[in-house]
Amino acid sequence: MMRRVRRGKRRARESGHIVTWDVNSADSAAVNRLRRFVFGDVSRSRGRTYRYPGFVERDGVRYLGQSVLFVRPSLLAEIQTFLSCIAIDHEVTPASVG
Repeated sequence: MMRRVRRGKRRARESGHIVTWDVNSADSAAVNRLRRFVFGDVSRSRGRTYRYPGFVERDGVRYLGQSVLFVRPSLLAEIQTFLSCIAIDHEVTPASVG
């Protein structure tokens, strides 16, 4: 995780939104879907490896800490839609980082 934070600190100043959420850890299905969406996944089948990049790897997204991302305005609707679809409570705050 610290690698993601340090990589984000090297970027220039930019405006966007801080997105934070609270997921019920007892709801393992929601936790797993959220983890796969945010951080990606690696699957192996029949000797092949399939890598699915996470939302944090997209240009314009910074990992700030547990359950907190900085998102450029152009990507905000995507994460809000995802969090709403799986009924995860979240908040969005305008911000600048860098």
